[in-house]
This record gives sequence, C-alpha cells and structure tokens, in this order.
Amino acid sequence: MPHPEFVGLVNSLQATAEAALGDLNAATASAARDGLLEEGRARQTAERSLKLLTMLADKTRGNLDFTEADLLTGAIASLRARLDPGH
Repeated sequence: MPHPEFVGLVNSLQATAEAALGDLNAATASAARDGLLEEGRARQTAERSLKLLTMLADKTRGNLDFTEADLLTGAIASLRARLDPGH
C-alpha cells in the first residue's frame, strides 16, 4: 500500500512544476504569490522539481511498492515530456 506522505510529496513536486509551466491548479496561486511564475524563474522551478523527483527515484529504487514506483515514474516522464518536447 502506498505511503500517503510519499504520494503527497510526489504530487506536490509535480504540481509545483506544472504550475510553473502554466497549468491552472491549486498550486498556481501559491506559486504566483511566491514569485515562482515570473518569466525566467518558471522553467527553473519546473526543472528543479524534476531534478528532485529524479533524485527521489534514484534514492528509493527497489524500496517502493508498485503504486509508488508507478506514480513517481509517471510524474518524471510527464515533466520530462513537458520540458523537452522534442525527446
């Protein structure tokens, strides 16, 4: 069974990156308030979230249940596709 805090962490990092990339969601208002959506900072914010998710995947490899691993892999793939649509 997935750990609720782990799921929350992954969802939070993904939502922050998506808000920085212009998606309208609950994180958008907070990110805008914190100055994370300013031109030039938005991509940096999204890339930082992707790096954190990638690090999390590396550090937890072999220690996640299927649902957690699938959630994390999906979040990484989704953000990579948004940040580098040519690949």
